[in-house]
Formats: sequence, C-alpha cells, structure tokens
Amino acid sequence: MSSPSDHDRAAWIQGPSAICSMIPRDADPAWRLVLLGAPGVGKGTQAQLLHQRLGACHLSTGDVFRAAATRKDCVLSPAMTTALDFMRRGNLVPDSTVWEMVRERAGCMRCLGGFLLDGFPRTLTQAQSLDQLLQTERIPLSAVVNYELAIPEIVTRLSGRRICQKCKAVFHITQQPPKSEGICDHCGAALYQREDDRPEAITVRLEVYEHSTAPLIQFYKQQGLLLSIPATGFPEQIADRTVSALDHRTRRAGI
Repeated sequence: MSSPSDHDRAAWIQGPSAICSMIPRDADPAWRLVLLGAPGVGKGTQAQLLHQRLGACHLSTGDVFRAAATRKDCVLSPAMTTALDFMRRGNLVPDSTVWEMVRERAGCMRCLGGFLLDGFPRTLTQAQSLDQLLQTERIPLSAVVNYELAIPEIVTRLSGRRICQKCKAVFHITQQPPKSEGICDHCGAALYQREDDRPEAITVRLEVYEHSTAPLIQFYKQQGLLLSIPATGFPEQIADRTVSALDHRTRRAGI
C-alpha cells in the first residue's frame, strides 16, 4: 500500500521539467481515473484515500495553482503566469489556460502507477481536449467517478467548515470540531468561515457547477466510463464503495 508521502508529484506541482523523487512501479491494473463531484462532496479526501489504496498519483489542478502562487520552486510557464494574473484579479481561470497547464504536464498522464485527475475537466470543452490528448498518447481512462450528494447535505457540510487563518487546517463545527471553539488545534490561531462557504454563496456555486458539469457527465456516460458513487457516510465507507465499484467494473470487463 502506498502513502501520500510516497509520491511528491514534483513534475505535476513544480512543472514538467521537474523529476519526481519516486517513480512508481508499473501497477496492475494502473488506474487512470477522473474524479467528479460538486463542491462539498469530499472529492479531495476521496482522492487521498484512493491514492493510498490504488497507488495512483493524485493530480489536483487546485494544488498546481496554489503551489504556483506560494512556492518559489514552481516553473512559471506562460500558461501559469496567465493563470496567476487571473487569480490575483479574483477572476476564474479560462478553459484555454487551464487546459494549457494540464497539457504541459501530459507526462504525468503516463505515470506507471496511474493517476487520479481531480479538478479537471470541469467543462465539456475541457473533457473533449483531454479525450483527444489521451487518445493521441494511447492512454485509456479506466473510469470517471462521479460523487453524488443531495444539495441540502452539501450546504450543511460546507457551511459548517472552518479554516485556520494561519496554518490553513480545516475543521467542521459538527463533524470535526476543534477542541476549543474557534481555535485551531494545531497552531492556536483563530478559525474563520470562507465567504463562499456561506449558504447563499454555496447555492450559487452549486448552480454554476450543475450548469457546467451536466453536459460533462453525459459525455462520459455515453462513453461508458461513468461510475456514480453516493457520497454519503464516512470517508472510509465512500472509499470502500468506490473501490468495490471499480473492482466490479474490472471483473465485468474481464481485465
């Protein structure tokens, strides 16, 4: 079993010229997954759990953007420089720029241990671009996992989230409360609620997600790749559900 520290994802985080310190051995099967799910379904948590169980690298576009903004060892290609300009102005990074950032890291798609692509694609245009790249590279997707959760539960999850102002640790007022109310367990700094975690903002985010992702889900369903997983229960239970569905898909395909 792998652990999150096994793969530093240097080529993904720092840029395509970097070399990962640990090159994973060829996995059998090497899972190549796209993870979908609305804000609040716990997609990032599932990516980490699946990494531990399947050994595939967790390739998060959000991690790339955050690293580019904060780490000096990241290569700022033209695409990343453009993305940071949009982010500093508080604007969404355009499809074309996000795609260019992913395309620069096409080598990560060939990782012998497989990959878990988190945060991309988010639109039908991005999905079509990714599809063309993978066809060119002859890298077939194993599945597209779509985590589903009722809107009221998503609102409850996100509106209860609290983040440390200093170390950015994440808590939840009911599911993972700090030992002292409003205070981070790790560094003692104050916790705060993000503006986009307020119920009215969450509703808008979900509407945007539904509008952009509905065609994407249909696209992968038509390809026979979509696996819909209920995101209810504890994270480990959801991960069990996901692995079971993947194993069933493998057996059915005779792989």
